[in-house]
Amino acid sequence: MPALDDSIQFIKGIGPKKAKLFEKLHIRTLRDALETYPRDYEDRTRITRIADIAGEDKYAIRAVVGTEPKISRIRKGLTLAKCTIFDETGSLSVTYFNSPYAAALLRVGQEYLFYGRVQGWGRGRTLVSPQAERIALDDAHPGRIVPVYPLTAGLTQRDMARVTDAALAAVPGDWPDPLPEVLRVKYRLLDAADALAAIHRPQTADEVAGARRRMAFEELFLLCCGLQQLKERRRADPGIVFTQNGLESFYNALPFAPTNAQRRAISEIAVDCTSGRPMNRLLQGDVGSGKTIVAAALCALAAQNGWQAAFMAPTEILAAQHAKTLAPLLDRLGVSYTLLTGSMGAAQKRAALAAIESGAAQVVIGTHALIQQGVAFDRLGAVVADEQHRFGVAQRAALSAKGEAPHVLVMSATPIPRTLALIMYGDLDVSILDEIPPGRSPVGTYAVGENMRPRITAFIDKQIGEGGQVYVVCPLIEEGEVGLKSAEQHAKALQQALPHRHVAMLHGRMKNADKDAVMRDFAAGRYDILVATTVIEVGVDVPNASLMVVEDADRFGLSQLHQLRGRVGRGARQSYCIFFGADKGQAARERLQILCRTNDGFEVARADLALRGPGDFFGQRQHGLPALHVADLAADLALMRDARTEAEAILASDPALAGYPELCARVHRMFEAREDEAFN
Repeated sequence: MPALDDSIQFIKGIGPKKAKLFEKLHIRTLRDALETYPRDYEDRTRITRIADIAGEDKYAIRAVVGTEPKISRIRKGLTLAKCTIFDETGSLSVTYFNSPYAAALLRVGQEYLFYGRVQGWGRGRTLVSPQAERIALDDAHPGRIVPVYPLTAGLTQRDMARVTDAALAAVPGDWPDPLPEVLRVKYRLLDAADALAAIHRPQTADEVAGARRRMAFEELFLLCCGLQQLKERRRADPGIVFTQNGLESFYNALPFAPTNAQRRAISEIAVDCTSGRPMNRLLQGDVGSGKTIVAAALCALAAQNGWQAAFMAPTEILAAQHAKTLAPLLDRLGVSYTLLTGSMGAAQKRAALAAIESGAAQVVIGTHALIQQGVAFDRLGAVVADEQHRFGVAQRAALSAKGEAPHVLVMSATPIPRTLALIMYGDLDVSILDEIPPGRSPVGTYAVGENMRPRITAFIDKQIGEGGQVYVVCPLIEEGEVGLKSAEQHAKALQQALPHRHVAMLHGRMKNADKDAVMRDFAAGRYDILVATTVIEVGVDVPNASLMVVEDADRFGLSQLHQLRGRVGRGARQSYCIFFGADKGQAARERLQILCRTNDGFEVARADLALRGPGDFFGQRQHGLPALHVADLAADLALMRDARTEAEAILASDPALAGYPELCARVHRMFEAREDEAFN
């Protein structure tokens, strides 16, 4: 009998050549195949009569072949095979493209279950390249649920079926279950072996749902166990103790009164830094909520206690902006600082490196240049990573390694509901800034259709005439998909429509130095309009920018649109945001109206998560987190809460999971590929 760790190349019909293709799907062994779940299912149990076909869609049709398949060559490289099928309600044309062998297998007078897409209308309607399964005379219910697996070029669903059949056959009768029996009973979950069989070879839609629920709970439970262990492991490490807590002097140096949310977050950081354990905290806050000031408090505490702080930003222009923002405050506090970026001149860089190594620079602000070889800190005690989704776990770890277990604060401007944050960032403590500093007026937001184009162009001109500046964001860099605005096209069109205004363009394919130059010139007021792609989603502050126009806004996620809106409204001027795309259908209009109703990023995030699911929502957040193959962070939120509660309960009584050997092994396997190799 084959074992789960056997290579798949020995399965009949696979061999070394196809095994190489399976490697592209990370499938080398039968176990890998077992853990590669279907991405979808075709429900062929719902059989439609030919007369009941309602429109263009996929259908399962039980019918008899009425005419011999006729094969014709349309042109070189393209053959068509056509025949007619019928049932008691009518007939339907069947067309196979470049599949003469599939058509040749059909026999006139034989009944088949066909499954495929119907295209066209009326007499031109045809069933295109369907799967066909011969129906036995005594088979009253021929339909089945067919799993659909991810593929790569050269592999077919039949190949995947061969491999998963072999994998299921290799599952031993005493298959170990990582979920304790008490949890399976409490949440009415299938056991592991039954769930595997049902997810790969379900008999009914209910079996799919039951298997998926079991697998999702297991994934989330393993994830929560691993993150909780990681957090406890970090807490067990000795950390730098800040004995001085001069927060009053810090508050007195501020030119404004901090919000209650800022004070709360700063207090949480101060408690962490005196606990004797290394801080690992996420600071999550909406655009403009004042995260930089909270980070400055950590830097000031480090300096006051004789340690250095490193503040890492994802781009040079953001690093320079942070340096400019923090400089007056650090000067008032008597804290020395330096800037370190990759494009600095050799003499500047030597001076900065010397100040960092000697400790003369108490706060170091920079880009990923901070983690490069040759950067040596004297006494690194605190690390801040801004826009943390831009940095992988390894990059943060590399910066932390410049010191001995420094306190780490990572910041994110993508608000997500607190429950979700606690789970997704389960290895970090979470602080949330849920207040906007006073004095910032809400950005007036409007969703419009193409019929408003002339008025919006006039409004752009008016804003510039009153001393403001304008961002225009497009989904594409250059002309591509029909009907979508590109930055190149739109920059030309705006320059033609407003020849007396200065228009610049910014996109991701430009060199970093060129991007920074354009952004600096825009911030300095040398350009009136900046036409860009979403490269400006996280960017430099331009207090003078008073209008954001987003083209084809229906193509963006709500949280991304909210981030773009946050580029304006940063000065005293009343600001506006206009989203084109309200004429792209009711769904697009309803989505955009959410942004028109609220400026609250957390409310926007909840709506975004509910509408889109977590895939695009998190972007690169999962850098370093184990991948989830079944669980859906939007649909499975209740399941996730249960999994987290149960993980915490089990670990409270058995932190090492010594009494749960299979659970312990599975947690280690799930986390062993993490970028920071936390469990190795």
